[in-house]
Amino acid sequence: MNKWELPGSFDYSGREIRYGRLGEGPPLVIVHGTPWSTFNLRHLIRELSAQYTVYFYDMLGYGQSSKAEGDVSLGVQNHVLDSLLDHWKLDAPIIVGHDFGGATVLRTHLLNERPFEKIVLIDPVAVSPWGSPFFRHVSAHEAAFSGLPDFIHEAVVRSYVQTAAFKPLEEETLQGIISPWTGQQGQAAFYRQMAQADSRYTDEVQLLYPTIATPTLILWGREDSWIPLERGQDLHGMIPDSEFRIIDDAGHLVIEEKPDELVKEILEFIQA
Repeated sequence: MNKWELPGSFDYSGREIRYGRLGEGPPLVIVHGTPWSTFNLRHLIRELSAQYTVYFYDMLGYGQSSKAEGDVSLGVQNHVLDSLLDHWKLDAPIIVGHDFGGATVLRTHLLNERPFEKIVLIDPVAVSPWGSPFFRHVSAHEAAFSGLPDFIHEAVVRSYVQTAAFKPLEEETLQGIISPWTGQQGQAAFYRQMAQADSRYTDEVQLLYPTIATPTLILWGREDSWIPLERGQDLHGMIPDSEFRIIDDAGHLVIEEKPDELVKEILEFIQA
């Protein structure tokens, strides 16, 4: 596996955000979800950068960004994105968000009043109810999970992330996902982001979805077992004139399973 590195650095309230930029053309920002990082967006980034300047970053508490103790909830992630857009001097770029990244895009658009040329949401965490029993269990016992022996923790992460895919993931992909969550700081960060997951952060914007006037495309893995297809259909009904496309033979981690099909759908939409 080629080492995935983010060369850029941005200070957000004393915590480092790592980011990258690739390609030339109109600006396009892409935002990952949980427990992922920009590593999982590498296929989309490389393909989209052939025609666009793609901006990407590891969210606060994820990947190569700071994993110091503190707020890493959806309640802070929209402010991080808002600050990055200022840092990059971007006004109304195209934006793509997967999972929590989709929720962050929606919160940034609706709460920070950031304009976007077009919005693409991939299996976003956007409609209540969401959050697995495992999330709730971690929230109640965060300290105990943070203290698990390394080999048990890695087995937990491995088993957990595999459930996001419809078919088994390749070992190098699993290693790229697991690696940022290892070590004392990484392990604590993994359970911290779960413990801070709260549906109130989507509840407070859900009633605003009908006000979205920006052209929006919603893409969904048909076999998503983390957020069922019905949630995507509900979101489609809430956002006026949105488009909805289903990606067959893919689960929640459609960004790893069907990147070529995603790129095709994204390009057709943003170039229409």
